[in-house]
Amino acid sequence: MSLAERFAVALAAEAAGEQDDGHLLPDRLARTAARVLPVDGAGLSVQFGTHGRCPLGASSADAGRAERLQFSVGTGPCLLALTTGHPQFLVPEDIERRWPVFADRLLAQTPYRGIVSLPVRHALAGTGTIDLFLVDPAAVARLDVFDAVAVGDLVSAALTDAAVWSTWSEAEGPDWLHSPPAVRRAAVWQAAALTSGTLDVGATDALALLRAHASAGDRSVDAVAAELVSGRLLPAEMAGHPGDS
Repeated sequence: MSLAERFAVALAAEAAGEQDDGHLLPDRLARTAARVLPVDGAGLSVQFGTHGRCPLGASSADAGRAERLQFSVGTGPCLLALTTGHPQFLVPEDIERRWPVFADRLLAQTPYRGIVSLPVRHALAGTGTIDLFLVDPAAVARLDVFDAVAVGDLVSAALTDAAVWSTWSEAEGPDWLHSPPAVRRAAVWQAAALTSGTLDVGATDALALLRAHASAGDRSVDAVAAELVSGRLLPAEMAGHPGDS
């Protein structure tokens, strides 16, 4: 059975019994990628403007956490793959040398010790990446780059087909752009706008404040954003002025 055939069978198995209007497709594709490749996790994300990544789907809670860690520190393998346009094969020494803060958190909060980041072509060209996570760092060198890139193409093709065969507006985009992880990340942009307006700072500085507050508490930016949007945390408190409102 070819890789494409195995991918199709695995994707069909992931969809069995699941009823949704497309929002869960990215999660299914991430789980399928992790099933057909010799990896322990996978995550799919896209670049959101100039501010950072927006997750679309992940194969597991650990894979989703690894993506959030990259976003929270503002850098990582997926951004390198996107900017270079080339697959990145990274073992712990590479990760620690390039992104020491991210490496510390990845090693402490996930079982992953190796990452392969691929720019996704076709439908998400220039914006999409797929991260493949490995528990055994030695498995990074054993992963077939052609198979990994081929799976990335199959993921992109599935997203393209879903967009072609569904009805959506240009303003909102396909349903898979509104997956549960993407909706949760949207709270970050809402929190950044709230912080920007309240503290009279630019959007970039507002996001930097969210990241600094998250880093100080060893938390994700997504968690801090949720507190800001709900009102449990005030922008002034985050900026170090608890008496302001």
